[in-house]
Amino acid sequence: MLIYDTVAAKQESANDKKTVIISLVSVMVAVALLSSCVYYFWRRNWLCKASLVGGFLLRTTSIAFHDHVQREDPFSGDLPIIPLTIIEKITDNFSQSTKLGEGGFGPVYKGILPDSTEVAVKRLAEMSGQGSEEFKNEVILIAKLQHRNLVKILGCCIDGNEKILVYEYMPNSSLDFHLFNKEKHKQLDWKLRLSIINGIARGLLYLHEDSRLTVIHRDLKASNVLLDDEMNPKISDFGLARTFEKDQCQTKTKRVIGTYGYMAPEYAMAGLFSVKSDVFSFGVLILEIIYGKRNGEFILSEHMQSLLLYTWGLWCEGKSLELIDPFHKKTYTESEVTKCIHIGLLCVQEDAADRPTMSTVVRMLGSDTMALPKPKQPAFSVGRMSKNEDPTSKCYKDISVDEETLTIVSRR
Repeated sequence: MLIYDTVAAKQESANDKKTVIISLVSVMVAVALLSSCVYYFWRRNWLCKASLVGGFLLRTTSIAFHDHVQREDPFSGDLPIIPLTIIEKITDNFSQSTKLGEGGFGPVYKGILPDSTEVAVKRLAEMSGQGSEEFKNEVILIAKLQHRNLVKILGCCIDGNEKILVYEYMPNSSLDFHLFNKEKHKQLDWKLRLSIINGIARGLLYLHEDSRLTVIHRDLKASNVLLDDEMNPKISDFGLARTFEKDQCQTKTKRVIGTYGYMAPEYAMAGLFSVKSDVFSFGVLILEIIYGKRNGEFILSEHMQSLLLYTWGLWCEGKSLELIDPFHKKTYTESEVTKCIHIGLLCVQEDAADRPTMSTVVRMLGSDTMALPKPKQPAFSVGRMSKNEDPTSKCYKDISVDEETLTIVSRR
């Protein structure tokens, strides 16, 4: 009997211990679950607050690089994804009343976020020349490139077939919109034109030398330079941009894409591009800003040659100022204009090796004493006008992005 009582006592003690252990485990599990729930709701609330931009909820995503980007994380990071429903709402379902214009890659609309921030919504057309690769390329590059002379991207949307970019809104539209308009070009006095030239130069210098990777824009032109409320220039549209390693000089492509009148000859004819390709485009842009004439249309005029070659002829005769609109002769400083024409001609020389780098260009623009080398004859313009494009019939509204159809030249 005594032995039985002892065994029973031991069993009861063991049961008590099991009960205590089970109770402790249950309490610990309950505490863990409660802690997880608290953390989940706290984290969810924190993310909501962190992601609430302009009065609506955004989420972020990391977008993978293309094959041509060789480094692991030079521009990696998250970009706000704006829901399609929000974009449809702020553009009145992409109505004509909100449309700013139509570019080579699709229409652009104006929208206003709940916090009253004005934005430009670039909607990639299904039949656009810009595919998924160019779209992702633009998102990746411009999301991480921060400079006062580069347009800022605020978010994007990828929903089914919809590919949309949301930019800061440029109230003064594009340089193209002002420069080649018979009335609006009068607002661009010489001081403002010189400021725009300097701003574009600084933006290109950042892309070529001061950003993490060397970035080649490949489509620099007047319609891809936007103007903010103070008429400061900002380079836009990075769909065709490519990146280089810092020690890489040039590369070659079989798919040559560019715009008539702006492509460097080595790029158009052989598919070779480098920072000097952008320098050539910048040189064309300088001469267009000075003379207020589009290089592509100049060939079709009574001169029957490019703006570059016509300027070269005037330069050799000492008459380079004759082409300037008489309206602006009261505002410009002759020495400054002559220097800018000189720099423009240096940038459009046929041999890429003869063209200056953008760092040299910026120094030239900022110096009144720097001796400039003698330019060589410019390259002939290459490319052709699209069959459906009538340069005299374009009607511009308040467009703030590229409004020209891209010329695509494929090597056979």
